[in-house]
Amino acid sequence: MAAFVGLLYGLVCYAAFLGTFLYAIGFIAGAWVPKGIDSGPAGPLLPALVVDVALLSVFALQHSVMARPAFKAWWTRVVPASAERSTFVLASSLALALLFWRWEPLPAPVWTLAHPAARGVLWGLCALGWLIALLSTFMISHTQLFGVSQSWRRLRGEGPAEAAFRTRGLYRYLRHPLMLGFLVAFWATPDMTVGHLVFALACTGYIVIATLAFEERDLERSLGEAYRDYQRSVPAFFPRLQ
Repeated sequence: MAAFVGLLYGLVCYAAFLGTFLYAIGFIAGAWVPKGIDSGPAGPLLPALVVDVALLSVFALQHSVMARPAFKAWWTRVVPASAERSTFVLASSLALALLFWRWEPLPAPVWTLAHPAARGVLWGLCALGWLIALLSTFMISHTQLFGVSQSWRRLRGEGPAEAAFRTRGLYRYLRHPLMLGFLVAFWATPDMTVGHLVFALACTGYIVIATLAFEERDLERSLGEAYRDYQRSVPAFFPRLQ
């Protein structure tokens, strides 16, 4: 029964991720959702900026702290190991939901492209970025990344899956195609506002620091020389032109 409840919990957490991921697309695009990144009346610049930076910081801290091996080792004394990833996914989704809910718009324009062809190209790039991000999760292990396979294995009485270092699909050319997808999605817009720019700059800085300073350090420790060889031969975010 406990394992069955764990699987239900994992599926609920996955549904929370899926909902926030889809909402994020509309939030960034400013379409299809009740509140977009530029929705609502604009308030004073400085208070709005403080609120938005605080919301971004909440997500960054939650994401970085809960992803570290030391925290995982402590956390799995409190929750089952099979639920650790699902709980991380749920906490990340809640942090994003808070950001969407309390975000303060800063709608002053930074750039606006009026030509239909230019707008179409940028919206196409934005859609491509989201698609790259989503497909990249399947090139590693989508269900394991979001905690579903762990609870499923527990229900079947199986232990944790053995860690395997594989480079499939885009991972043969980039170490972090998932992050590249997010970067493209955040920056490719024909209507850049101050609020959108703050979001894109903060997320870009966080992605670079968290990925190169924290995630890769953890991967080096767990995978050793195999990952260091991978670092030397494959670029992090942008493919080599040659």
